Amino acid sequence: MPIPRDDPIDALGRLLDRWGIIGADRFRPTLDLAWPRVVTGFAIMSKQTADLAMVGISIGTAGTAGLAFALGYWSIVVLVGLGLAGGTVSLVSQNYGGGRTRRASRVVTQSALLAVALSLPIMALFTLFASELIAVLGAEPESLGYGTVYLLYVTPAVLFETLNLIASRTYTGVGDTFTEMVARTGGAVLNVVLSALFIFGLDMGVAGVALGTTLSTGAVTVVLGWGMVGRSYGQLGMEPSPVPISVSRPVVDAGIVRQLLEVSTPEIGRRLAQGLVVFPLLWIAASFGPVVVTSLEVARRVRAMINSVNWGMSLASSSLVGQRLGADEEDEAGAYGADIIRLSMVIYVLLAAVVILLASPLAELFVSGPEEVAATATFVAVAAVSAVGLGLDGTASGALVGAGDTRWPFVASLLGRYAFALPAALIGLVTPLGVVGLHLALILEPFVPGLINYGLFRSGRWKVVSRRYRSSTGDD
Repeated sequence: MPIPRDDPIDALGRLLDRWGIIGADRFRPTLDLAWPRVVTGFAIMSKQTADLAMVGISIGTAGTAGLAFALGYWSIVVLVGLGLAGGTVSLVSQNYGGGRTRRASRVVTQSALLAVALSLPIMALFTLFASELIAVLGAEPESLGYGTVYLLYVTPAVLFETLNLIASRTYTGVGDTFTEMVARTGGAVLNVVLSALFIFGLDMGVAGVALGTTLSTGAVTVVLGWGMVGRSYGQLGMEPSPVPISVSRPVVDAGIVRQLLEVSTPEIGRRLAQGLVVFPLLWIAASFGPVVVTSLEVARRVRAMINSVNWGMSLASSSLVGQRLGADEEDEAGAYGADIIRLSMVIYVLLAAVVILLASPLAELFVSGPEEVAATATFVAVAAVSAVGLGLDGTASGALVGAGDTRWPFVASLLGRYAFALPAALIGLVTPLGVVGLHLALILEPFVPGLINYGLFRSGRWKVVSRRYRSSTGDD
């Protein structure tokens, strides 16, 4: 009689439980929900990172500096979408967890409509004022040209990416992270292939990498959109959304829109607070020259790759906490949140240590020359340390967002970025501290809001906030 083998996932869960990191009974649900999202986040973040590396190889520092300025604006698109999607996952997970599937479906429909409404003005702004937007950041003439071209060619992807984020968060809210992982990973691979073809094969330069991003992002929208309207993927292993978009009269549900805006607006504000700080930081970096601009952007890209973990852990926190609250299991919701925060901290510390050890080889992927490599490697090491703060911020705020408590995380984000990080960078600009001020800003930017949000989570007030949304039972 064969001896039954112990499931390695369960064995790891028990080991982590003995170490006091996460309960064994919570590890598998967390892992099942998180790992596809981690892969998804890595795929999404790799797109701009690959673009930056290819531009560095084919054009040089002027091209990467121009791309850094343009990517600052692209990050605003992603963060606005993430803010709206944060409200979406909160309401979808609570309604779906409470068995109110028709109401959850209406939430998704209204979220998609809001995504379109938010995207169109941004697209118009990029189209009409691309050059002025890049110039205001202090770009040198050559970098200005490259940044303008990239921003113009990537403009159509604004709508695609915003809708993709709504679809991704919807799947997360119902506990399916595999479908979006397949779509997003396929899109990332397509982006690298197309960008490489356009920039190296067709000699299209910066326009080529932007076009690759736009086409691949649009392809992901088509794939996810198919499932979001309830269509089957056949034998691909992907599932249609159980809360599909459906247009019925009235097309706009004012009650749900108000609730979405109530939850999403502070989250959009929090995300924008995270993203807008990059513009003064880029302006400060530009005063030190294109090498420092490139070093800062490479560091931000590497940190974003590390922060792919948060795409899974933060969303697992939001979804699992939200679902437990939807089932009126407040104590279990709190236990899930605390366990996921601890697990995330262990992962982030280990990843940061690895990146610090590999800082110089990583820098050489983007820049050449000993001075450029040394400057970039230092920024990469600093960014690795700061990523630990992102891990704390992401999982703690994820639990709060799952409860619908988004106002105080917004305030925490403002304090971290504008009361601490930005002044530190400015001090470096006007004192002998110099570039070290930017290093300090990278550290303070995530750690201050992370510690505040962790304190908010420990207080337990988010459980009270969530009861307001659980009282809206709708029609089913």
